[in-house]
Amino acid sequence: MSEVCAAPPRTDFRAAARETWVIWLGLFALGIGFGVLVASHGFPWWLAPVISAVLFAGSVEFILVGMLAAAAPIAAIAMTTFLVNARHLFYGLSFPLHRVAGWHRKAYSVFALSDEAYALTTSKDPDTLTSGRILWTQFGLHASWAAGALAGGLVGTTLLRDVEGLDFVLTALFGVLTMDAYRARPDRTTLLLAGGCAVAALAVTPGSMILAAMGAFTACLAVRHRLAQGARRA
Repeated sequence: MSEVCAAPPRTDFRAAARETWVIWLGLFALGIGFGVLVASHGFPWWLAPVISAVLFAGSVEFILVGMLAAAAPIAAIAMTTFLVNARHLFYGLSFPLHRVAGWHRKAYSVFALSDEAYALTTSKDPDTLTSGRILWTQFGLHASWAAGALAGGLVGTTLLRDVEGLDFVLTALFGVLTMDAYRARPDRTTLLLAGGCAVAALAVTPGSMILAAMGAFTACLAVRHRLAQGARRA
């Protein structure tokens, strides 16, 4: 047996649950919001858990619901998904995938790589992580999100069916994420660039605001990076 999978499965599960159950609970609650949002757009209740289980893309799922409801072009959906999730390309550089044993487990670990999984694993010494502990952590996040979406889909089509303002769930989510990110790294220039790109995209292309804003913001960050490189070399 390889070193990375030496711990008994129950030990791995207990270790993952003891450390991440609060995060699992938080994702379950957020999944409820996603399920309610799906139901509020008139989609069937089962679509929320299916999207959450098959895609498991977090914020992209919130965006996807709005774009599907607005009948956005497939190309716009694909480009928006790529831009939002492009950060995962960089996650792969430091995620301890080498600690996961077996190609099929590695495949699931790549699929289930989320912001939370990345933060929970890369903050530790990779040598202290076992294959099972990494996978249980990721599976717990995945299952919590899908279970929350299932509960939200059911509640959204019954108890919360006539509640107004549920569309604000997505706006509130990104508002909170933005505030947390700014507190962790108060970069005023980036904040102004993001806000300026959003306002300009809304004024110029209101029908494709998200795609235009994210494209412009990415271009601005690329230009800013090149300027910073040039300044360091000068």
